Amino acid sequence: MKPILAIVGRPNVGKSALFNRICGKRVAIVDEAEGVTRDRLYAEAEAFGFSFLVVDTGGIDPQSADQFQEEIRRQAEIAIEEADAIVMVVDGKIGFTDLDHRLAQLLLKTDKPLTLAVNKIDDPSHEDLVHEFYRLGISRMLPVSATQGTNIAELLEFAWKGFKKSRKVAPPTFPGTKISVVGRPNVGKSTLVNALIQENRCVVSPIPGTTRDSVDIPFLVNEKEYVLIDTAGIRRKKAEHEVVDKFAAIRTERAIERSDVCLLVLDVQDGVTTQEKRIAKQIEAAGKGCIVLLNKWDLVKGFRMEHCQKALQEESPFLAHCPLLVISALNGRNLDKLFEKIDAVKEAMNKRVSTPELNKFVEKAIQAYHPPMLQGKRLRIYYMTQVETSPPKFILFVNKPDLMTDPYKRYLINQFREHYSFAGAPLTLELRGKQEEKEKE
Repeated sequence: MKPILAIVGRPNVGKSALFNRICGKRVAIVDEAEGVTRDRLYAEAEAFGFSFLVVDTGGIDPQSADQFQEEIRRQAEIAIEEADAIVMVVDGKIGFTDLDHRLAQLLLKTDKPLTLAVNKIDDPSHEDLVHEFYRLGISRMLPVSATQGTNIAELLEFAWKGFKKSRKVAPPTFPGTKISVVGRPNVGKSTLVNALIQENRCVVSPIPGTTRDSVDIPFLVNEKEYVLIDTAGIRRKKAEHEVVDKFAAIRTERAIERSDVCLLVLDVQDGVTTQEKRIAKQIEAAGKGCIVLLNKWDLVKGFRMEHCQKALQEESPFLAHCPLLVISALNGRNLDKLFEKIDAVKEAMNKRVSTPELNKFVEKAIQAYHPPMLQGKRLRIYYMTQVETSPPKFILFVNKPDLMTDPYKRYLINQFREHYSFAGAPLTLELRGKQEEKEKE
């Protein structure tokens, strides 16, 4: 395991800004409001040729009115426990506080290398503000500006001073199938992630919108490697009042783009809503595999899986071809079947069909149902070939692409799925005419 640097501190002192600065990219959401970072966030970083993991934690404040504070404190404690070095962040503009003092006492007891970053010292003339923090008893102390990047290299040098760099390892690439967990707020995504990895990595609460950042979690199942991406719940556009929620929606889109397979979590009590349809379109447009999880099955009675499948077919053509699993993230129902389905969808995404096989399929499909006549002309399909995987892409060589009607294209795709399945994989069917082919030559 690569060495871990934990960033801790009370709320709103600039931990996430420092995290982003060390990582060199916008990984954590940064906002003026307190309590934006709630879960632990991990990212890879490097300094002086030394690779390490940096973890951002939620602000610790026992007196906070934030209803998640107990969970935030627990997440921070886990981060501190697994860290090899700790950076405590304080606000140089606000100055010394009792909460800073209590937190420093807690961190000094860990006997781990501890460095104090006095943040928001954006001007050299403000460096005198650092002196009052000497009373915290932390010997390694440095004025920094996370927003301007002042003294960040020096801070990292302090943080890793004396650390045995022989432990340096190659940067982890987080191999394995990348799985994003997506859906509306409060459908049970974080509960599902916790159940799958059997560790309370994500804050779980019955209040919508708990998870705002996406969190990457590498783990093993039956000696196979996976990376879970727990994302912020997608809200309706009109409900995105906070800038944080807008960032979270963007983060969810990025998580979908980075994943191989998306787990679309639905609350079985609500069924397929407009939001789920929108997410399904995002997944299909991004060319990602999809599995539909009907969660909270333990809360309903007299509901049949067949009814759910029929509703999905009516609401979304893409979801109709995705594997469906009824689960209870809370009590673990059917979770043992999930990774088998994930592997099957990943296999479908990478499946190839030979050109001779595809041409036999086209011939049979045309014999069963001929293309309609349009203004005295009929579509002619010469041959079909697969040009890409992940997602699967096929090209139909035809006489005139504009003779292909939408109903006939749907017919071909439905027949194709019936014949070859490709369950959970979005399919792209591109038409290429004779003239286009000549121009390409």
